[in-house]
Amino acid sequence: MLSQTQLQFYKDNGYLLLDEVYTTAEIDECSLEYDEIFTLKKNSELEATWKGDWKDEASPTQLFSIHSLQNHAAIFTRMLLKDTLLQAIADILGTKDILLHHTKAHVKPSGTGSAFPMHQDYQYFPYKKDTLVAVFIHLDDTSMENGGLAVYPGSHHLGPLEDRGNIPGWHYVDQDKFPIEKATPVNAKRGQVVIFSYLLVHGSYPNTSDSVRRMLLFQMMSAHDEKLRETHRSPCQGMVLSGRNPHAEANIKKRHEEC
Repeated sequence: MLSQTQLQFYKDNGYLLLDEVYTTAEIDECSLEYDEIFTLKKNSELEATWKGDWKDEASPTQLFSIHSLQNHAAIFTRMLLKDTLLQAIADILGTKDILLHHTKAHVKPSGTGSAFPMHQDYQYFPYKKDTLVAVFIHLDDTSMENGGLAVYPGSHHLGPLEDRGNIPGWHYVDQDKFPIEKATPVNAKRGQVVIFSYLLVHGSYPNTSDSVRRMLLFQMMSAHDEKLRETHRSPCQGMVLSGRNPHAEANIKKRHEEC
């Protein structure tokens, strides 16, 4: 699936932008279902703007989020199991044994879409071998103006960084050491996919444009990795997306525990 040039870019930089992982028809179906779910759940608690003292907001901003998309509509399960995606992940991880960690969607409304502080996902769910990756699927063209992704290329080589979050459950790195103004914007087209290491320092800009910015994110890891601590337990975590999980529990007495 991936060329040696692409694999080397990922190794050096900690992220990779890909075309043609999904067909236009799949992105269209996903986009339609995505909008319908957010409309259906509009009266639910969806506000997910990042908390903490990392930035002083001049005025309130908004970010709407729904997790575990595969539990809402079948198109998201089909996208999780897409061969072209899993082949790319297998190339990056060096194994076809791939497990689901969780899925989520973020909507940044026009004009008031919240920024994300520069952070590492590691602080939320650390793993022993650091195999966890994020799959960032763009449902709209993105730019700095409409709240696109920003990264520090190569920062995954630094390993876990100091957590500067001041509110339990919300993590981010030192914003003075990693200001978003010096980060590299990842401008992407609708349908393009970014895969990045959970150690990569990344964040996103506020949406100051007149258009919404929608994204879908899958996080997955090697079946041969293990958690350093039990945290961020999501529905269907551990679902086998590719290959097999040799460490899966097979105790009949535990058959009713959370999957």
